[in-house]
Amino acid sequence: MLGLKLPTDPRWVNIAEKNIDEILIDHAHCEQKAASTAISLIVSFPEYTNLVTEMIALVKEEMSHFKLVHDRLIAKGVTLGRDRKDEYVMDLIKFFPKGGSRTNQLVHRLLYAALIEARSCERFRLLSENLEDQELAKFYRDLMVSEANHYTLFLNFAREYGERVEVDQKWQDLLEYEATLMGNLGTKESIHG
Repeated sequence: MLGLKLPTDPRWVNIAEKNIDEILIDHAHCEQKAASTAISLIVSFPEYTNLVTEMIALVKEEMSHFKLVHDRLIAKGVTLGRDRKDEYVMDLIKFFPKGGSRTNQLVHRLLYAALIEARSCERFRLLSENLEDQELAKFYRDLMVSEANHYTLFLNFAREYGERVEVDQKWQDLLEYEATLMGNLGTKESIHG
């Protein structure tokens, strides 16, 4: 369903489970960034009323997810700490050239967001199926559904605002590029790393 060209290295789950506090910290930061992305789309493209409406709802949802993760950290006595750079996202957003029409800029940002959500969904699925802590596994199973919805939301908006055949080709090209990135990832205690 997600269309990812390269699945996560299964060893990542073992790394994640052994470093679950680091995973939760990184996850909390990912939820903040997702909310920031939605706000940025509102600020950058206010003329797209349907997009703005959906992004308002998404900001609320992502911040509620942040609170859920942050509450888990507090319960464990773990401090959130400062954000770390997400190498996956930094490398991913180099794919499309900068500039171009506003429509192309919007489509590119929507495709990036869709792919980040898709990969997060895949990672959450792995956590939900493999964590020994059944409560935490259920937590990630519930969040996995949201990530899948976010992935389709962004991809559908890209297809709505861009020319469908061109958007679908860009999506496939981005998926191929992301697969090359994933070949070097899956060894760190982070959601995307």
